[in-house]
Amino acid sequence: MTLKQRIDGFVQFGLFIKRHFNEQKHTEIQLHQGLDKLIEMAHIYNNWFIPEFVKESIINISSLLNEDDLVKFSAIIKEKPQKTVAIICAGNIPMVAFHDMLCVLLSGNKALIKLSSDDNVLIPFFLKLLSHYEPEFESQILFAEGRLGAFDAVIATGSNNTAQHFKTYFAKYPHIIRKNRSSIAILTGKETTEDLKNLGKDIFLYFGLGCRNVSKVMVPEGYSFAKFFESIVDYGFLVNNKKYGNNYDYHRAIYLLESMTFLDNNFLMIKESNDLHSPVGVLYYQYYKNENDLNAYLKMLTEDIQCIVREKHIPFGYSQQPVISDFADNVNTLEFLVNL
Repeated sequence: MTLKQRIDGFVQFGLFIKRHFNEQKHTEIQLHQGLDKLIEMAHIYNNWFIPEFVKESIINISSLLNEDDLVKFSAIIKEKPQKTVAIICAGNIPMVAFHDMLCVLLSGNKALIKLSSDDNVLIPFFLKLLSHYEPEFESQILFAEGRLGAFDAVIATGSNNTAQHFKTYFAKYPHIIRKNRSSIAILTGKETTEDLKNLGKDIFLYFGLGCRNVSKVMVPEGYSFAKFFESIVDYGFLVNNKKYGNNYDYHRAIYLLESMTFLDNNFLMIKESNDLHSPVGVLYYQYYKNENDLNAYLKMLTEDIQCIVREKHIPFGYSQQPVISDFADNVNTLEFLVNL
């Protein structure tokens, strides 16, 4: 299969998604019906995967798959003997491992996929759909049941604890191992209501479970959260999700029992903390004195921050809409694969 075939397969795959969500379902009706049922099924298997968020994830994936971007992205690919690359998937947000699969398959390698039990419905459907548009992909996609079979390299994502285990276990293989990261937003106090509403998307999309979700805001001394609370009221529905609601109630009870100070709007608590990774239902904040103070703090957390949302950086509302050349942990996955 040539590189052009691989690119064309992904382009057609992306166009199907765009047709689906633009209500252009007059062709390939069974596939469209299958996707609608799949979105419902994903929620049944994993209560975090509400239909609104699954659709958001799928639409964001389709935005990566336009032909011009794929051609430019794949310019470094050279034809060579293929390798089998194991992909150990996380399951914190819908299809979070898709970019890794895109890189492996686009580079001409085989993908040996170990699904997360939290996201084992969506990925098989979409890879089958990819093979529908380019049948030669079918032989390039393998799913691991139980222990991994033979492979030449590995890409694995997990918690800090599992990442350490992965590093030891896969030490003899070329690898990319990712651990926990979170994202941060920088506020100045000059943000508009629309800015803060968009920041709500960075915080609440996927219930805040993604590494690109904002888990902490840096604010100037004396900052008032009143306008922020007013701007995010549309996300109050999240507390009705059993998993989110349980997390919110649990941490609220702990904070009250321990007489901790926090702000609360009945679906989000805002708590001052030097930590970066906040629990579900909680947003941390920290004051900064000046730009030097802020930069020193950010530099200290370089290995823990996935992205920074701020004016003239990643715009508010776009933390979960990476472009195709945005690599997790700033490690160029495609370059790693090309050089195997």
